[in-house]
Amino acid sequence: MSATGLKVFDETLQVTNSWLKDLMEMLHIDDRQLAYRALRAVLHALRDELEPELAVHLAAQLPMLVRGFYYEGWQPSRTPTPNRHLDAFLQAIQMEMRGYFEVEPNRLAGAVFDLLSTRIAIGEVQKVARSLPREIRDLWGIPS
Repeated sequence: MSATGLKVFDETLQVTNSWLKDLMEMLHIDDRQLAYRALRAVLHALRDELEPELAVHLAAQLPMLVRGFYYEGWQPSRTPTPNRHLDAFLQAIQMEMRGYFEVEPNRLAGAVFDLLSTRIAIGEVQKVARSLPREIRDLWGIPS
């Protein structure tokens, strides 16, 4: 018997849990809630740095459940953010991580970028990374 009774939901739940497990390993943590919050915070900050069309292309690469919280609260007409630099990017992550003061936003961003690099098509990773300001792209480790 499946958990939800719908194969598509069970599959996205399984894949999302696999993403969270990988992220927990990358961050050396044993806190699934923290991994979820980190993934969500970094994806929101990243999404808001992208032109809407590119943000949608990235979303198409995400598991259905992750895609749902990626889009949560998105206002495409306000992206990319006008203040495109590393400090603002990290501050956006920190704001979403309220209550987790022990985490470093740049460490979270690097781990989520590494996760995306292993889980989505390399061509999409390169397009997204190359569209970012250099100082944010450097967290990803993608050459110019």
